[in-house]
Amino acid sequence: MASTNPPETDRVLILGATGFVGARLVGALAARGVPLRLLVRSWTKARSVIPDGADVEVIHGDLQNRESLEQALHGIRTAYYLVHSMGGRSLFADTNYAKEDLRAAKNFMTVAEESGLARVIYLGALGESGANLSPHLRSRAEVAEVLSSGTPAATILRSAIIIGAQGASFEMLRYLVERLPVMACPKWIDTRIQPIALQDVVAYLAGCIFTPETAGQTFDIGGEEVFTYREMMQQYAAARGLAPRIIFRLPFLTPLLSVYWVDLVTPVPSGVAHPLVEGLKNEMVCGEDRIAEYLPLDKTPFAAAVKIAVSEETSGPGTRGS
Repeated sequence: MASTNPPETDRVLILGATGFVGARLVGALAARGVPLRLLVRSWTKARSVIPDGADVEVIHGDLQNRESLEQALHGIRTAYYLVHSMGGRSLFADTNYAKEDLRAAKNFMTVAEESGLARVIYLGALGESGANLSPHLRSRAEVAEVLSSGTPAATILRSAIIIGAQGASFEMLRYLVERLPVMACPKWIDTRIQPIALQDVVAYLAGCIFTPETAGQTFDIGGEEVFTYREMMQQYAAARGLAPRIIFRLPFLTPLLSVYWVDLVTPVPSGVAHPLVEGLKNEMVCGEDRIAEYLPLDKTPFAAAVKIAVSEETSGPGTRGS
């Protein structure tokens, strides 16, 4: 197997560079002088995430196109795989996104094997395996399995909700708590969750390429605090200086009805909200903290993460002028 410790002068490929996490990672790696290559479907979005003066190559294409994949992976030894699709804007459940994600991961691995890729780093999701796992979380686990199945050494980071501006899960939390002093919630309101700040996720992702010992390993990543969703909503309200929310549980409130409710209150497209809401039934808590052995980090407290995220929002409840 090729070395998994590329020198800092090696160009690193980022797939999903214009997304919620990917855009931040581009800035973090560019700030450390890492030459980058981005495979994107939108030139406009790519230009918006590239810092001035950064050494960044941009290739237009996608994971379903072999030619663009070959071009993106040519000469690359380390790649970040941050691609994850959802259900679009449709209100109804759409399982095609899971099939597309799996097909994209397989396409990537086929070309990665042929190109001699040494290492891939993937951001997946927490959630125990089993028949009760939601389709959304099952899809994330299946992609992790595909990326771990080949010659490139895979580093898999698994997280729960990421607290950061414009992240879909955070937007749902922000709008619900800011707009609804009284909430009727399904039974998932008492499911446990271990949120993590966006800046901490990016720090772990960026740190992995400078820490070759993380290659070939899977790590759970999370903040220091574990809440139920009910507690997390109240902690968000406290961080924002809002009165405690009145939250009561309605066991008969189904995931579909929850999506209607989220659709009325938040700007998150229903096709995105649906798989996220379905996943709320699954506990998302770290089973270990081994990554601290390789990448010790002063983790951002939940309240501080909320304040940072809201300060970076440009519209919606809680921002200036809203």
